[in-house]
Amino acid sequence: MDRVIKTLIADDEQIARRVLREELELMPEVAVVGESQDGREVLRQIVELRPDLVFLDLQMPGMDGFEVVRNLSGPRLPVVVIVTAFHHHAMQAFEAGAVDYLLKPVSQARLQKALERVRNLLGKPLEIAQNLAEMNPARRKLVGRSGREYHLLDAGEVLALQADGELVWIVTPKRRFLASQTLRALETSLQSFSFQRVHRNAIVNIDHVRKVAALTSHRWMLTLSNGLEFVVSKRQAHNIRRILER
Repeated sequence: MDRVIKTLIADDEQIARRVLREELELMPEVAVVGESQDGREVLRQIVELRPDLVFLDLQMPGMDGFEVVRNLSGPRLPVVVIVTAFHHHAMQAFEAGAVDYLLKPVSQARLQKALERVRNLLGKPLEIAQNLAEMNPARRKLVGRSGREYHLLDAGEVLALQADGELVWIVTPKRRFLASQTLRALETSLQSFSFQRVHRNAIVNIDHVRKVAALTSHRWMLTLSNGLEFVVSKRQAHNIRRILER
């Protein structure tokens, strides 16, 4: 592979960072572009250094590894490999959707295997975004596309989901993104959040409803926090009424 993998090492232990750096420096396809020792610094360096890959320790001051992943956003997302000294944390990360995990001390052979998985993801921004979204079970993330860029969006910032033919739009307060899933798949994944279908082509975030007006005895008009309006179908009217009366 001709492309050099720009890599960031995030660990609060200086010795652990040094050992991993020394191992990576033996690999000509890897360029270590920076090191971080706490979660907030990791987020800042990801924005500034734009790494392809982050080796992320789960236990760091200020913000742990899972919190770092939950706060990732923006159009250029790195591949994340979890590094931890605890096997149960590693399994938790892997089951949550991590590309790979490494147990300290990291062996050269295991590091090579992780890099093979990373190479298979590079150049596939949608798959990278989906992996990161799956690592946020408690704080659901949606993958939205704008042009050639993929963004991780918090469910809480999403106002609505709209189907337009085969396309599904994710509506946020300032802009909209193309969804990577069907409306039905999104409805299923958001069942535990404040989303409700209002029409066969639309789902709204009830937390962003600012006005409700009755059009008829069986039809409602919802106005969201950005002024966007949705007519509730007769079929869905009783669900909306039940939710709003809670």
